[in-house]
Amino acid sequence: MFTGLIEEIGIVKSINKGIHSAKISIHAKKVLNNLKIGDSISTNGVCLTVTQFDNCSFSIDVMPETMRKSNLKNLKIGSKVNLERALKLGDRFGGHIVSGHIDGTGIIKSFKKEDNATWISIKPPRELLRYIVYKGSITIDGISLTVAYEDDEIFNVSVIPLTGNETTLLTKKIGEEVNIECDIIGKYVEKFSTNKNKNYKEDVKNNIDVNFLKNNGFI
Repeated sequence: MFTGLIEEIGIVKSINKGIHSAKISIHAKKVLNNLKIGDSISTNGVCLTVTQFDNCSFSIDVMPETMRKSNLKNLKIGSKVNLERALKLGDRFGGHIVSGHIDGTGIIKSFKKEDNATWISIKPPRELLRYIVYKGSITIDGISLTVAYEDDEIFNVSVIPLTGNETTLLTKKIGEEVNIECDIIGKYVEKFSTNKNKNYKEDVKNNIDVNFLKNNGFI
C-alpha cells in the first residue's frame, strides 16, 4: 500500500522489451535506502516488485497486463517517473489509500495557471467517471490529488508549486497519457451495494444497500 506522496523522480536507465512485457531499470537514490529484493515500489502509480538493484538503480519486471493498462508502455530511456516506496507501519499517512493497482489511463487536455497553482484537465475512460467525486481523492501517475472539478467528460486537479517541482506532472504535454487510480473505498462500496458478482450462492442474501450505509454512518 502507498500514500501517493512521491519520494523522488527516477530516470529510466534501460528497457528490455519482450513480446508484450518489459524489464525496466531505473536510476534512483532515495528509494534504494534499505531496499530488498521483493520490495514494492510505486512507479508512476503502478505497484511493481524489485527484482534487482545496485547502489544507483533498481530493476522491475512489467507483465503484459500492466503494459496494456498503464502508460509504462510509453517509457523510453531517459524518461522520468514518480517513485514511492510502500508505506511502512508507523509512518504518517499524509496522502490517501493508494493500492498501486491502476484503473486505467487518462489524457491530459489542458494546463491553466492560476496564481501559484496550475489547473490540469484530464479526460478519463468513461467507465471511470462514476468513481471520480468532487473534492474526493484520486491518484495521477502515483500522486495523491484532490478532484477540484468533474463533469460527464473530464475532471480537473489543481497542483501547488511543491507538487509541480517534486513530481513529473507539470513536465507532461497535452495529449499525454497519465495513470489513474480511483479512490478504492468507492469501488468497494459499489461492489457491496450492487452485488454484481454473479457467482454468489443463491441462498446468500446481500443486505447492504444505501439505507444500510446511511444507518451505520458510512455515508
